[in-house]
Amino acid sequence: MKRWGEAFYDDSAITGETVVEQAQIAVVVADRFSHLRYWNAYARRLFGFTGRADPIGASLLDIGVHESDRERASQLARQVLRGQTWEGTFAVVRADAAWMHVRVQAVPMCDEDGTVEGMAIFAYEAMRSGRVEEQYGLLERIGSRLAGSLQFDGALKAVAETLVPQFADHCFIDLFDHDRLVRRVSVHAEGWSPPPGTWPDVGQEVRYPERHFAARAMRRLETVSSGDLRHPPGMVDERSARVADQVGLASAVAAPLRARGELLGVLTLALSRLTPRDKTAYDGFDCDLAGAVASRVALAIDNARLFEEERSTALAFQNSLLPTSFPPFDGLSIAHRYVPAKPLEAHGHGIQTQVGGDFYDVVPLSAGRVGIVVGDVEGRGPHAAAVMGQLRAALRAFAQADREPADILRELDEWVRRLGRPDGTGGTWVPSVSCLYMVYDAWSRQLSYANAGHQPPLLIADGQVCELALEVTDSLLGGKARGVPYDEAVYHQADLTLPPGAALLLYTDGLVDRRPVGGEADPRRALERLRERVDRVADRDVERIADTALSSVPGETDDDTALLVVRTHPDELALREERYPAEAATVADARHLAASTFAEWGMDPGQAELACLLVSEIVTNVVIHATPHPVRREFTPEGVRDSAADAAGLGAAAGAEDLSEDFSEDWSDLLEELAEEEPEEPDSTFWLRLRRGAESVWVEVFDNDLRLPRIRSAGADDEGGRGLYLVDQLAARWGSRPTPTGKAVWFEIPMKAE
Repeated sequence: MKRWGEAFYDDSAITGETVVEQAQIAVVVADRFSHLRYWNAYARRLFGFTGRADPIGASLLDIGVHESDRERASQLARQVLRGQTWEGTFAVVRADAAWMHVRVQAVPMCDEDGTVEGMAIFAYEAMRSGRVEEQYGLLERIGSRLAGSLQFDGALKAVAETLVPQFADHCFIDLFDHDRLVRRVSVHAEGWSPPPGTWPDVGQEVRYPERHFAARAMRRLETVSSGDLRHPPGMVDERSARVADQVGLASAVAAPLRARGELLGVLTLALSRLTPRDKTAYDGFDCDLAGAVASRVALAIDNARLFEEERSTALAFQNSLLPTSFPPFDGLSIAHRYVPAKPLEAHGHGIQTQVGGDFYDVVPLSAGRVGIVVGDVEGRGPHAAAVMGQLRAALRAFAQADREPADILRELDEWVRRLGRPDGTGGTWVPSVSCLYMVYDAWSRQLSYANAGHQPPLLIADGQVCELALEVTDSLLGGKARGVPYDEAVYHQADLTLPPGAALLLYTDGLVDRRPVGGEADPRRALERLRERVDRVADRDVERIADTALSSVPGETDDDTALLVVRTHPDELALREERYPAEAATVADARHLAASTFAEWGMDPGQAELACLLVSEIVTNVVIHATPHPVRREFTPEGVRDSAADAAGLGAAAGAEDLSEDFSEDWSDLLEELAEEEPEEPDSTFWLRLRRGAESVWVEVFDNDLRLPRIRSAGADDEGGRGLYLVDQLAARWGSRPTPTGKAVWFEIPMKAE
């Protein structure tokens, strides 16, 4: 062809292959399985494969489609193989690691019968020609990128990576932090970065001169372009001007970032010689496009800030309901973690922050014992978190009253029922709660527990990791229906002994219910993975075990996670105990044992003397008040007579006369049966137990009386009644608790004087 309109002659005709190879557009052919079958020379240059191994036969995804756009590539294939055309833009990472956007048009390839056998794809680099369609395509991509992230820094970085190098060689985003303008994003083409001390870096304050185009844009609240870049964005000294000359800074545009009537900052874009392009200056249309981009960016920044504020508030509320630290416990090392769930996509209601009901706690109990708890409230949101907070507070109150584990779960079950709310159908929705409560005694290494449907913890002992064998597991709190058999309506407890140096990993189901990206959660496989990873660090400290367990199961956290690791110490803790008859003479013996033991343990003499005084008061209280002289009821022909009434001089005879009028039955048969029975001798002994911790000493006195002591106000002339008052004033802590055969009175006192 010599002139327009002249026909080809046979001797000058060219082949179709030559046309395709010489065409300045990428031509890519793929089969029905999206495997690359052909591409021309321009395609190889466009995707950066010149001089590299030819990927013929590989998947189209392997030629550089960015991970964020792989779903769009799959959509392209599906649509074209149905006989339709597709047009759009892809983010591509070239073989030489350069980033660009590619405009793509794809059409089906059909055989003679019309069957789709593959696809032909035509591609070229977007934004280099300056076409209006491509610029609006870029605007669409920026909108989709911003809509895909509510993370503040991630949203800004996504914008900059989309604009550079397709629309600009330099992108700066400066935001106000109170009265300071701070650079938050600084991205440049071709991996270039300005020398230190020339252009402001991320995190540094930016000060624009009054006549600077960026300052004018913020002052006028309109987009401003400039071709005079003797003063680069944010700097006015000679060094920055030299850097601008070196890169060939030619044109820039600044657009204010404004949302809800508030100026947030400024977006600045600039062109230079970093990348070759036909267009070297921004025009009016480019200013309009930059303004449209800035409006979307400002809205995204405002939404991200609001979301971060909401999320911070929600997490602060959640964290306020959970313990942030624990005091040191004798015989135990503790590590704890809490991970909130990822934001929830609520259809029609945007992205919502999740708070949950997972909880954990470690409660100091009497005589150095420790209560350990982990649980999970059903559901998500503020109500689940509120239920969790009330439940944890109630559990802590019950635990510090030295209730047995099974009794505490029974109380909590009733408590959960009271926290129900209307379900909208006239009924009441009661949350189900899993809860595992344990009481550990570091001196005896005994662990007492009750379980309300929670998964068993992992036991780490002797170089092995396995589930702790729990003998009893009962139903969830709040989950039992009324009218069920008694055996199914109560909570049971059991005991076991932990080996020295053993560790327990208590966790909620959020740890093993994590969902792999694009997959489904597999708790069984996740638990196996958790065991494997924890087994590798079984001999490390509890902090390392907690970190490893938290990162052992990858995936998205759709549920919050609570995790608690406790390890028993390998060394035995000091303990001494002795049994005494409940007689006045044994008070001195008990005090002598305490004095010698405290001296052996290295207790300060002043503290030891004070502790011995309190030992004397508690033992004397046992001898006088708690020595078993049970109240005995006598049946006599005159009526009912109580031995305690006689001892107190309460005038039983008068009472007998009154009773005889009401009870006129003949007691002779009953009296004969009682005479034949031999009375049981009461156990008139008590136990004194002394325990030493790292900083304190605990003293316990056990007797067979079920009555718990209480402080009473003694009169000025009373000779007694001040013993427990002294204990309350001088001990660090004191209390009493029921035992299967009676009660225990205890107190704690520091080994060193403050």
